[in-house]
Amino acid sequence: MGCISFAVLLVAWHIGASLWPSRSFPAPLLVLQAFLRETASGDMGYHLGMTLWRVAASFFLAMLIGSAIGVALGRHRGADRFFNPWVILFLNIPALVIIVLAYIWFGLNEAAAIGAVALNKIPNVVVTMREGARALDERYGEMAKIYRFGRMDRLRHILLPQLQPFIAAASRSGISLIWKIVLVVELLGRANGVGFQINLFFQLFDVAAILAYTLAFVAVMLLIELVLVQPLEQTSTRWRRHGA
Repeated sequence: MGCISFAVLLVAWHIGASLWPSRSFPAPLLVLQAFLRETASGDMGYHLGMTLWRVAASFFLAMLIGSAIGVALGRHRGADRFFNPWVILFLNIPALVIIVLAYIWFGLNEAAAIGAVALNKIPNVVVTMREGARALDERYGEMAKIYRFGRMDRLRHILLPQLQPFIAAASRSGISLIWKIVLVVELLGRANGVGFQINLFFQLFDVAAILAYTLAFVAVMLLIELVLVQPLEQTSTRWRRHGA
């Protein structure tokens, strides 16, 4: 059904572009030609690679820091009450503000770009993982004490299995949020990446090239969703289905 739906969308797009020809609404064939041109020149692969590198770096940084903070706050009520206003504050600061301030304070460099994207995602991870830590079954912790589990055994056999559904939820929302913010970061202050190319072709009013880069990157992110995110989500809930 998904392929049929996509085919219908392409047909409707082609019909619309044929009935109302305009440079601002190119037909699918023109977008394909722009994609092939950029791919043949090597620009498409290079800029996609740079954007994916920033997405991956920001994602892992946000998940690592956000998970550690979220679990700590979920397990210690005093710390949660103290830092909760901070979490709410960062949740409500617009992404654009964080990006602009990061570039002003730290310069137009890769560290500022990745840090700004990660900082935008960390509060969301904190909230999700905090709820996961609050939902931990204390009986497993008591069992770990009886059998004298070490820290790594507690992490591997007690903590991570219970947190897997929350990690999967944070990962899914993280991927969808981070790649959109990365494009803004590249548009504002990087000299490569999909966001930079979209800004360049916007100035040239080349809508076909804009759509070519956009659809290529969306296709890559959908592939990541199908190959990595969904299998992780299914694995994280497998024990519940078996238990039922």
